[in-house]
Amino acid sequence: MKLVSYKTEDREHLGVFIKGHIYNLNSCDKLLPDNMNEFLWGGDELMERAQKVNAAITSGKMEAKEELFFEMLAPVPHPTSCRDGYAFRQHVESARRNRGVGMIAEFDQYPIFYFTNHNAIQGIGEIECMPDHFEKLDFELEVAVVLNKKARNVKAADADSLIAGYMIMNDMSARTLQMEEMLLNLGPAKGKDFSTVIGPWLVTPDELEKYKVAPKAGHTGNAYNLEMKCVVNGKQVSQGNMADMDWTFAEIIERCAYGCDVLPGDVIGSGTVGTGCFLELNGTGLLNDPNYQTQWLQPGDLVEMEVTGLGMLGNVIEKADTDFSILKLKKK
Repeated sequence: MKLVSYKTEDREHLGVFIKGHIYNLNSCDKLLPDNMNEFLWGGDELMERAQKVNAAITSGKMEAKEELFFEMLAPVPHPTSCRDGYAFRQHVESARRNRGVGMIAEFDQYPIFYFTNHNAIQGIGEIECMPDHFEKLDFELEVAVVLNKKARNVKAADADSLIAGYMIMNDMSARTLQMEEMLLNLGPAKGKDFSTVIGPWLVTPDELEKYKVAPKAGHTGNAYNLEMKCVVNGKQVSQGNMADMDWTFAEIIERCAYGCDVLPGDVIGSGTVGTGCFLELNGTGLLNDPNYQTQWLQPGDLVEMEVTGLGMLGNVIEKADTDFSILKLKKK
C-alpha cells in the first residue's frame, strides 16, 4: 500500500495511491482519520483498515471517487521528530578517505544519528534556498522510515514492528555552513535545517517483502535489495543499494529508543548511501584527478531520486529573492 498526504484548498488529507490515482481514505471508511498524524497514532488497527480499503479499490470491489485537483505534500507532513542515521559504511569510509583520515573504528561498534529540523520537512516540488545554502549546496540520497507505535527501550529484534513504512529521503545539505559549524563539535545545524525532502509516498512493509534479504553479518533486522539512484538534470550521478546498509533500521531504532520514547510520526533516515552526494563524489574525483571538475547544486537544477519499490522523488532547486547572508555576519 502506498499512502499519501495531499491538500485541497486549505485542508490536508490522507489518501492511498493506486495505479496512478489517489483516493481519500476517510471517504471510503469513516473510521479512518483524514490526516497522516492521527492515522499513525492508530497503529496496526488503522493500518489494517486502510489495507482493506486499498485491497477493495484495487480489486474493483469498492467504487471510490478519485481525487482530481490537489497538491501533493510530504507523505508525513508534520513528523513528531526527524532523525538521520549514518548506516552505510561505504559512504563514511569514502568521505573520510577523501579527507585524508582513516576509517573510524566506532562506526562498527554502534549506530549513530542526529536530529534535524522536523519543521522543514517537504515533499515533491520546489526547494527554496538562501544565498549561503548555495555555498556548496548538496543532495543526499537516502531511505527513511516512519513509526506508528510508541515504544521505549525496544530491542532491535522487535523494532521492525514499529515501522509503518518506507520513503525516499533527500537530506539537503549546505556544506560550507555545515563544515564551519561542525568545527565547534556540536554537529550539523544550519547546514541541514532548511530542507529535508521525503516522498513521494509512504510504502508499507508488505510491499517490500519480495525484496527482503539477509542483513549484514552480525546485524539484526530487516534488509532489502532496493536499487537507489539520483539523477541531476537528466544525468545519473549516484547509484547504490539499500542492502548495503551496515546498520539496520531496527538497530538504529533500538538506539533511538534507549531511555527515550519513540513516537508515531517519528521519521528516521538511513544516512547517505555510498556515492550518494556531491561531497563524496567530488572528493573521490579530486583524489583520482587533481583537475576533476567539482559539482554542486545550482538554481534551476532538477534532482530526481529513484528507489526500487519506493517510487521517484523529484525537486527543483530555487534561489530565494534576497541577498541576506549569515556567513557575512562572522566576527573577524
